[in-house]
Amino acid sequence: MNLAPHTLMTSAANAVRRPRHLALATAWLAGRALMLWLLAHNGLAVLGGGRVAGEVWWLYHRWYGGLAHGVFPAHDPLWQYPPGAGPVLLSPALLPGLTYFQAFVALTLAADAAVTGALVRAGGRPGHSLCGAAVWVGGLPLLLHLPLARYDVQVTALAVLALLAWSRYPRVCGALAAAGALVKVWPALVLLGPARGRAARSAWTWAALTAAAVLALFAAVCRDPFSFLLQQGGRGVQIESFGGTLLGLATHAGWPGTVGYRYGAMEFTGPYVPAVAAASLAFTGVAFALLLLWRVRARNWTPATPYDAALSAVLLFTVTSRVISPQYMVWLVGLAAVCLTSRHTTQRPVAALIVAATAVSSVVYPVLYHEVVTSTWTGCALMLVRNGLLAAAAALSFIRLWRSTDGPPHLPPRLPGGPLASLLPLPARRLSGAHRSPSR
Repeated sequence: MNLAPHTLMTSAANAVRRPRHLALATAWLAGRALMLWLLAHNGLAVLGGGRVAGEVWWLYHRWYGGLAHGVFPAHDPLWQYPPGAGPVLLSPALLPGLTYFQAFVALTLAADAAVTGALVRAGGRPGHSLCGAAVWVGGLPLLLHLPLARYDVQVTALAVLALLAWSRYPRVCGALAAAGALVKVWPALVLLGPARGRAARSAWTWAALTAAAVLALFAAVCRDPFSFLLQQGGRGVQIESFGGTLLGLATHAGWPGTVGYRYGAMEFTGPYVPAVAAASLAFTGVAFALLLLWRVRARNWTPATPYDAALSAVLLFTVTSRVISPQYMVWLVGLAAVCLTSRHTTQRPVAALIVAATAVSSVVYPVLYHEVVTSTWTGCALMLVRNGLLAAAAALSFIRLWRSTDGPPHLPPRLPGGPLASLLPLPARRLSGAHRSPSR
């Protein structure tokens, strides 16, 4: 029995994919089982002495009581999140048979599985790669049990799904990006990279409409949904930020600053801290200006450019932030994974740097966090390595993004037989070029 060539090729491709899918599924189950085991032993000193899971137990659950009655914690300085975070923190009510903590972890694992499935499906298409799914599956456990005790996996899921929907469903992309931005702001950056045209305008329009509709709903049915804006202005310099690394080193030169728990993070207080915070905001402005300049000058778009631009933008905003919490690495791993689903991406070395920085982050927190808090030489060295890797990733990412889109637009290659040959079926195109005399 004769089979068509494309049927044979499809069968062969499926045969190759099946072992890879099985390997990814096995790795996901093993990695998440390890993360759950670590979470169950969260009280060990080397795992943070209960601090990692404590945020869900005593903070999220506390907010849950007010949010369930439509009241945002306006007078709580630890509330730093846009109103979209409310539904995420209320979501454990969907699983009434479990405790709040158990339901939160179960829903986080469900979001993780959704991201994995989306990356596997995207990577299985022609011209794509399963490397992205492998980076997500293997990269998340590098943060130990932390991702299961924060809602950054859910936020990253919205950003990942938005990017993967872009090429086929720009309206869905815009709506998902807006939903993510209403939870933790940064997913709005995934809309930076789409090429100019009707599809990009559609994505931006749907993002604006979605955001406006949801914000109007919050304003109508909830109390103090925008209170987070008042708390953001008071934030200082977190010890894990670039500014915090400099201040930590300054303590060894006699700087008299101290570290205290403020606004949900360990922050420096003392002389020059406001100046360091202002410098961070200024650098964030410079990063935004560079991204706008790239957007104006970009001429060449590949299928991976929206992915690459999103990763570059989030990296730049991360390294210039006054706060670089360890869970921020979840965002970067997710975006790097999306980039690696495409064979056109320019961000492969950037993804390697992000994975390395993620591994160091788990040593910073929770394993040796006391060293970082007390600014010992070990703690300062860890922060120099982690933040140095992030700085290198951000610079390399933006340079590669700029170079990949610089210059005149690429035109598709001309097919043999003249411009009308592109309208012919593939065999006819081959015949149309077969009888052309060679050029002399």
